[in-house]
Amino acid sequence: MQKIRLFQSVQAKLIIIYVLLILIAMQLIGVYFIRTLESYFKNDFLDSRTKQAYLLAEYIEPYMRGLQEGKANEDKKPSAGLNDVINNLFAISKAEIQVIDANGIVITTTQQNHQMIVGQKNTQTEVSRALQGIKDNPRMFIDMDNIRKVVITRPIGSGAQVVGAVYIVASMEDIYNTMNSINKIFISGTLIALALTVGLGVILTHAITSPIKEITKQATAVAEGNFVQKVKIKGNDEIGQLGNTFNFMTAKLKEALSLNEEEKEKLASILANMNEGLLATDDQGQVIMINRRAKQMLLINEETALGKPLSESLGFSNEELNRLSSGEGQMVTLQVYNAEEDEEQSVKLSFTRIHSRGTGAGGTIVVLQDVTEQEKLELSRREFVANVSHELRTPLTTIKSYLEALEDGAIEEPQLAHKFVGVTRNETERMIRLVNDLLQLSRLDSKQVTISKEPTDVAEMLDEVVDRFSVQMLQRQIDIRVEVDHALGVMMLDRDRIDQVLDNLVSNAVKYTGEGGSISLRAAVQDAKWVEVTVQDNGIGIPKKDLNRIFDRFYRVDKARSRSMGGTGLGLSIAREIVKAHGGTIMLESELNQGTKVVFTLPYQMEENAAV
Repeated sequence: MQKIRLFQSVQAKLIIIYVLLILIAMQLIGVYFIRTLESYFKNDFLDSRTKQAYLLAEYIEPYMRGLQEGKANEDKKPSAGLNDVINNLFAISKAEIQVIDANGIVITTTQQNHQMIVGQKNTQTEVSRALQGIKDNPRMFIDMDNIRKVVITRPIGSGAQVVGAVYIVASMEDIYNTMNSINKIFISGTLIALALTVGLGVILTHAITSPIKEITKQATAVAEGNFVQKVKIKGNDEIGQLGNTFNFMTAKLKEALSLNEEEKEKLASILANMNEGLLATDDQGQVIMINRRAKQMLLINEETALGKPLSESLGFSNEELNRLSSGEGQMVTLQVYNAEEDEEQSVKLSFTRIHSRGTGAGGTIVVLQDVTEQEKLELSRREFVANVSHELRTPLTTIKSYLEALEDGAIEEPQLAHKFVGVTRNETERMIRLVNDLLQLSRLDSKQVTISKEPTDVAEMLDEVVDRFSVQMLQRQIDIRVEVDHALGVMMLDRDRIDQVLDNLVSNAVKYTGEGGSISLRAAVQDAKWVEVTVQDNGIGIPKKDLNRIFDRFYRVDKARSRSMGGTGLGLSIAREIVKAHGGTIMLESELNQGTKVVFTLPYQMEENAAV
């Protein structure tokens, strides 16, 4: 590196500029002088008006005490002496003066609208405080005419002996007019100094600014992504060395940005296609990144998440988020309600703190995993084990006890042995029905059941259901009515599956309807889009407390009666799953001792579609 001559160096050039800047800086003394002078004028003005208020308050205190004690004139008009005092004070200070009694009523004033103000109550805060014996500092304000004024109040009397107040409003425009004149003089001098400084500065700084402008131009091009052009080196001074360094930096920056862009594209592709959701926040807890999967899990979009507090996206309080973010690998499960699917999703959140090398403080990374299906599977597994164990225990216990009885000698008595074998057979058949129902529910849950739709005459299907239960209804003298909408003809449905639904519903209606009762079976078209099928009875009904769980697996209102009639507690669950597989809904209404109504809907399809 060659040695730089003294007057070729940037340092020497800057020294010359600094000398000129010192000349300009000297003007700051004038500013300081003006500020000091302005402060002096203001303080002198305020002290003068404050003393006037104090002296006036002391002077009229005897008169005000006499007025308060009822020794003044009965009409409470101010004496001529009081008016003379405040008028003389007004002539000196040009301030608006009010004398106010202990009740806040204006006794006399120097204002032009004297008659309108005297006798009125002054509601200013300063007056109220002065009547309480409080000596406030002067308050400056700008009135509606844009005139700067000051308010000064002083209590007349002291402590509990305050008998009134002096209220002075004085204009400060004379002070500011004087300061404006001084400012004009200062500005004129400053402009002359600036003109000289600019003239010298243009000449002396050209040698510095010219190469700097060249570098700035190239820096702008680099910022816009143009890495081709280079800075032209015109000298060996510090600016020349800066140009060489800039060209080297441009080449390195181009290489680094290329690598960074490749890594950024890789990261974006990974984040967009990963199964887990990902949220990132800055050190203030504001969301700065959210991937596609996280938006799906939390049911939000980028507009409502980015730049907003993480608490808004997750629904946690700031205290809870701080606790979760404070440790490594903190996990919590969040329940998100999906209105479209009418179900809650379980999302497991894992919090990891980002530590900054500089300050130590950083943001937070939140990894989201949808564990809805896992929790459903685990819950189903636990319920299955508990319910199946409960349902199988009773028949197995019965079978065991009867077999032991046969083994102990009951087999020698044909009539008794025949009865025991019959009970054992019935319990075995009940277990077989239970296992078959469980297998069917399992296939429905896992979407392994294919709904094979075929043209079906709904009226004919309902008549066949009635025929299957005709013997039972005849024995119990139950009357059944079938009503089918005339507009309802042939529709597409899985005949076997819907037959199973109807058999379950009608079977329940027959079981829980007393002798001489009635059952109605109706089918009608709703809005030309749905077929509504209703099974209604006037049987024993269902208590209100059991309605919310009536479709749960193994749930029975009357467990003993249900088992005695061969029920497994899975019929309504199977019916619901079959109807859902058709794209329909099912609901149940019931009132104790009044009867039960079950309504399920199916899409009204007139021609065959692909199997669901």
